[in-house]
Amino acid sequence: MNSLPSTTIPGSNRIDAALLVLRIASAMVFLYHGSAILFGAFGGPGPEKFAAFMHAPAAVGYLVGLAQFAGGLAMLTGVLIRIGALCIIVVMLGAIFLVHLPHGFDVTKGGIEYALTELLIALALLLSGAGRYSVSAGLPGGLRKL
Repeated sequence: MNSLPSTTIPGSNRIDAALLVLRIASAMVFLYHGSAILFGAFGGPGPEKFAAFMHAPAAVGYLVGLAQFAGGLAMLTGVLIRIGALCIIVVMLGAIFLVHLPHGFDVTKGGIEYALTELLIALALLLSGAGRYSVSAGLPGGLRKL
């Protein structure tokens, strides 16, 4: 009788593929924005100008840029995904409450719609982990859980 190995769950390949698609989509956004803030790439402001726009110390610009860029790398590779997702969640909470909330929900009016979507994707990945299709699959068990 053909039976599945005990580690294979029916449909788990589709779930792992879906997690990969979510990770890639989220990574593209945060690698782009993180590079713009941290390095001034793509015509971005760089950390000092970003912080000045937020009326915050320059360290805030570096931290936000680093959180977005490192979070994007974690999303892309799956390595330390939960830490990366947590970084993204913190940054998106800041974006929602400090920038977008006064503009309502509609993204075309500067609202929270997109930031909330990215926050929820990061929350889902925080809860689920990276899935099997990630670089983290080759890491030792203790690191894989992060």
